[in-house]
Amino acid sequence: MIKVRVAPSPTGYLHVGNARAALVNFLFARSQNGHFLLRLDDTDTARGRPEYEQAIYDDLTWLGLTWDSTAKQSDRFARYAEVAESLKAAGRLYPCFENAEELAAKRAALEKRKLPPVYDRAALALSPAQIETAIKNGNRPHWRFKLSPGEATWIDLILGPKRVKFSTVSDPVLIREDGNPLYTFTSVVDDIDHQITHIIRGEDHVTNTAVQLDIFNALTNATPRFAHLPLISGGEGEKLSKRIGSASLRAMRADGIEPAAITAYLARLGTSKDPAPIPLEDLIKTFNIADFGRSSPRFDPHQLLALNRKFLHHLPYDSVQNRLPEGAGPDFWSAIRGNLDLLTEARQWWDVVAGDITTPEQPDQKSFLEAALQTLPPAPWGPETWKTWTTQLAQATGAKGRALYHPIRLALTGEDQGPEMATLLPLIGPDRATERLRRSAR
Repeated sequence: MIKVRVAPSPTGYLHVGNARAALVNFLFARSQNGHFLLRLDDTDTARGRPEYEQAIYDDLTWLGLTWDSTAKQSDRFARYAEVAESLKAAGRLYPCFENAEELAAKRAALEKRKLPPVYDRAALALSPAQIETAIKNGNRPHWRFKLSPGEATWIDLILGPKRVKFSTVSDPVLIREDGNPLYTFTSVVDDIDHQITHIIRGEDHVTNTAVQLDIFNALTNATPRFAHLPLISGGEGEKLSKRIGSASLRAMRADGIEPAAITAYLARLGTSKDPAPIPLEDLIKTFNIADFGRSSPRFDPHQLLALNRKFLHHLPYDSVQNRLPEGAGPDFWSAIRGNLDLLTEARQWWDVVAGDITTPEQPDQKSFLEAALQTLPPAPWGPETWKTWTTQLAQATGAKGRALYHPIRLALTGEDQGPEMATLLPLIGPDRATERLRRSAR
């Protein structure tokens, strides 16, 4: 069975990059009738927080990305220690005692000679007696994995053939001085134990993949397939700005972006297919990992908003009722949804029809607005009221086109444009309309 995983760390809220990786893994699994694992990489106890963990569950659920099983790295420290001991016994994990300053000096010396800043494996020359003496003297080692000679090669499902020479990479630290295992190591152990068949993640992990393939080969005969998504750039091709790159799903949710718009946009970001308002179930049916190109895709907030607008314009009242202002009914939603970019904008139009707004004064339109008051139809008002009123007003004043409609819209809504006045006017009602026309005619 195809089995993939997404592995966020509960050290902050999920952002656009996290969401894209999770979505692609989810779509790949569902399109293959596979298994989608949500694994929390929660070994960073200093920065991890329970509220961030809960936010991961909430945000993925909000997007509609259901998972088949969960795992937490914090539950597996004993397993990591067991595997580490096996690597030590095999001579693949060796202790190092250089401190940060010594390692920095070594890197600086290599860079001065224009050589790759690769660790020189000096610790491999230590004898067992020297190691024992160092530990007795209070020195706590970090543990490095001894990379194989040669190189790592694989056929990436997105980037194609990849090759990384180990001579250009330092032996990675797998265990810190305090005994805590690092991501490079724990991720491989988890992927083996959870029988992950495909690892789909960002292109910034390519070097990690080379190193981890060597660790896989040291531990098992089976290795997963890899796919690396090119990283997202900004609208002009520049590195994605902090504002966009760190845009949390929580913030986008608060702003009124629909989850379907996010999944529809991110599912096609980096492919040759144009973004379209496609529901998640249809994205699953048409998903193909081969659609993703090798170039860095550009994140365009305007495209995302355009998709959001299309989704909003077709949402039924029942699906948004609990997110509209209290008292807003189906007639209100039908009247305004075609003019919304974000659902949060509904509050503005609720104030227009049911609250109080700042009415702009139009002294140059005084006589026209007074005529509008005099021709205002009596209650009850319905869908034909606007046409009846403006027809009578046009006959009384001779105004037509913008000169007829704009002063009334501005007086009644405070806006130059918006939903059809024929649907708004009955919601505003005679009392509010009368008061606003009077104020605007001052």
